[in-house]
Amino acid sequence: MNPVTLINPKSSKPKYQQLIDFVVSSIERGTLTRGEQLPSINEVANKFNMARMTVTKAYYDLQEKGLIVSHHGKGFYVTSTDTRNQLNIFVLFDSLTPYKEVMYDALVNGLGEQVSVTISFHNHNLSVLENLVLNNLGHYNYFVIIPHFNQDISKILAQIPKEKLLILDIDAPTLSNDYAIICQDFMQNIYHGLSQAIEDIQKYKTLSLVLSSKSFQYTPEGIIQGFEKFCEEYQIPYEVIPNFEDEQQLEENHAYFVFRESDLVRFVNWTNKKEWKLGKHIGLLSYDDTPIKALLAEGISVISNNFELMGVRAAQMILNHEKGRIFNESNYIKRKSL
Repeated sequence: MNPVTLINPKSSKPKYQQLIDFVVSSIERGTLTRGEQLPSINEVANKFNMARMTVTKAYYDLQEKGLIVSHHGKGFYVTSTDTRNQLNIFVLFDSLTPYKEVMYDALVNGLGEQVSVTISFHNHNLSVLENLVLNNLGHYNYFVIIPHFNQDISKILAQIPKEKLLILDIDAPTLSNDYAIICQDFMQNIYHGLSQAIEDIQKYKTLSLVLSSKSFQYTPEGIIQGFEKFCEEYQIPYEVIPNFEDEQQLEENHAYFVFRESDLVRFVNWTNKKEWKLGKHIGLLSYDDTPIKALLAEGISVISNNFELMGVRAAQMILNHEKGRIFNESNYIKRKSL
C-alpha cells in the first residue's frame, strides 16, 4: 500500500472511506486478489499515521460488503473480487400486503440484480422489530424498515448507523433530515384525498371510517386525524367505527371508508345480499389501491399513495447515498363504488 495514493489528509472524504476506496480499487485493478492477506489493523495504522479505530471501521465496512473476511488469529483476507455486489440489504416490513408487494417489487427492480435483498416482518410487534434489528446489525450493510407503530421508536432505529438506514412509508419525526426517509403524511393525504372526493361524498347522509377487523393491529393516528379534520371542516356527519362485524349495521344512503381487502369483500357481499347498488344506494371508499380494487364490483374508489413510486425512489436514494425526508404524494381515484 502506497501512503501517497492511500490517504490524502487534505481531502474532505473521511480517512476510513479513503481506505475503503483504496482496497476496492485495488481489487478492481487486480493488485489485490482473492485469498490475499491484507496488512493488519496495527500495520496500516502505524504505517499511514491513522487511528486504529479508523482502520477498524474501514475493515468492518469491507467485511459487511462481503469483500474481505477475518480469520481469527490470522488476519484479514480478500474473499470476493466482485466489487459490484457491495449492497446486502435487510428489508423489514410490518406485513406483506398487496400494495407493499408493489412497493417491494419496485424497490428490488430499481436496485438491480447486483444487490442482495432479504425480507422479514415484525407484524407490529415492537420486541420482534428490535430483536430483528439487533440480531442482523453485523450481517447486512443496509436496512430498509417500515416502522409502523403509534409510538416513538427512534432509539431502536438509532442503533443502525444513519448512513445505512432508509425508513419507508411512515415518518419518524424525531429523527433529523440527515436520515433517509420516504413516508406518507397520513393526515394531509387523507384530508387531501377526501377533499378531492367531496362531491361524491356529499351524496350520502354520513361518512363512516371503518378502521379494521379485530385481526388488524395498526392504524396510523394521522388517518383518523385527517378524516375528522375533513368531516368537521366540510360539515360532513361522520363516525369512526373500530370494528364492523354485522351486516345489520349497514345503512342505506351512507358511505363507508374501509381499509382491509377482506373487510372490503364483506361489504360488497353484504351490499349484494341487500340488492343495493354501490355508488347509488350506498357508498364505498378504500385506502391504498391494489389490482383487486380496480376490478371488484366494477371498481372501488380509493385514496392511494403511489407505492410503486415510493419503491423506485427508495432504490434511487440507496444507490445514490441520498439523505433527507421525502413525503410521497397520495390522490383520490374515482371509480363506481362512491
